[in-house]
Amino acid sequence: MAGPTGKSGGIESRVIGITPGDAAGVGPEVIQGALESGRLDRNFTYRMLGGAGNARPGEPTPETARAALAALEDAARLAREGEIAAVVTGPIHKARMQAAGFPFPGQTEFFAERWGARNVAMLLTGGSLTVALVTAHVPLKAVPALLTTEEIVRVGLLLEDFLRVRRLSKPRIAVAGLNPHAGEEGVLGIEEGLIIAPAVRRLAAEGGAEWTGPLAPDTVFHRAAGGEFDGVLCMYHDQGLIPLKLHAFDTGVNVTLGLPYVRTSPDHGTAFEIAGTGRARAESMIAAINLAAELAAAR
Repeated sequence: MAGPTGKSGGIESRVIGITPGDAAGVGPEVIQGALESGRLDRNFTYRMLGGAGNARPGEPTPETARAALAALEDAARLAREGEIAAVVTGPIHKARMQAAGFPFPGQTEFFAERWGARNVAMLLTGGSLTVALVTAHVPLKAVPALLTTEEIVRVGLLLEDFLRVRRLSKPRIAVAGLNPHAGEEGVLGIEEGLIIAPAVRRLAAEGGAEWTGPLAPDTVFHRAAGGEFDGVLCMYHDQGLIPLKLHAFDTGVNVTLGLPYVRTSPDHGTAFEIAGTGRARAESMIAAINLAAELAAAR
């Protein structure tokens, strides 16, 4: 995975930039908890981007949404300029951001546009599970029409590359079916036979990973969590996120695959309702920062 070099004599940056997200949420406090934890990679330094303005915990405003957007813009620019090696983003509230002029479904799409990346995908990892999503922020009813053999292969190869970066020479990857029981040989759906199985054959023909599927979605995550698979390629958002969050709610990390720079995020939202109460845990932010350091070092 080739990456950018910094300005200082061509030496890669050892700085990770962290955005607070909406400062009325739990972002600032989980970032502070992570920085004070003593559990971050000591080979990197950490730079807070943006500001909280006049944010009050649990009271989001248009100003806190605009400040979150400004921090994202700073992060995108600093990565392009080689000032930071990776970006870790705090959680934003998508609807409030869009009301403040943010024209993207989420931060994944923002960085893809700002960094000129088209071959991107969303991945979540935590505990014993790693899942990549063929479709993400779309209504469930739209998923079948969006699934193509080519798209499954594209995201599958991104997942394989991620697992290789994490030092798995021949990753074992399961491909989930779309329908109950993976279609039950056409009785419960035809997408497995027409679209997903041909994609699995193409991925297997690449020879770089061990591909299995399409498998019944109701058992594949149990098998992966038990160590049978290193990753699961999922057909839609909640198919992957429900088991991931059940399995590793406090340590899950969101990674944008295919970007020219590393971007990770904790796998939780703004949690306005508990901001400032001391109940927010920093575990997911710690995991997101350390994974960003690991991926940046690999580049």
